[in-house]
Amino acid sequence: MKIELQKATINDVKKIYDMQVASFKTLLDKYQDYETNPGAESLEKISSRLNQSWTHFYIIIYENEMVGAVRIVLKENGKKCRISPLFILPEYQNKGLAQEVFKIIEDKYRPQNGWELDTILEEKGNCHLYEKMGYKRTGEYKKINDRMTLVYYEKKA
Repeated sequence: MKIELQKATINDVKKIYDMQVASFKTLLDKYQDYETNPGAESLEKISSRLNQSWTHFYIIIYENEMVGAVRIVLKENGKKCRISPLFILPEYQNKGLAQEVFKIIEDKYRPQNGWELDTILEEKGNCHLYEKMGYKRTGEYKKINDRMTLVYYEKKA
């Protein structure tokens, strides 16, 4: 499987925004979490994230198509990395692309204090993916509304 990560620039903000909205639409409709769902973020918020010195945004390229993106947040002066968000367009989901993206970023970034991320507890497929990739639940949960709870994960270095 040939996947490439292309470093995003401010010129990519509209494409990232469009892919992010499309990728998270089903979850936004299902859980109505307008405060936390990346699909509800504004173009301006994504633009500001692209300009953060501690953020690395990559566009996921598969078969010469832009199919998603991943944002790596450098924490603790780069000693810990957070993935937030990682998304794949719906028509490319369930093809193993996210697993390949994890392998690429975990090989590229080697934070001594490991990795962290969160996801929707009720989305068993997401939880399964992260656990399959070696992430462990931290025991921290955050109830967003009556429909959903965030679950936090970490992966030791």
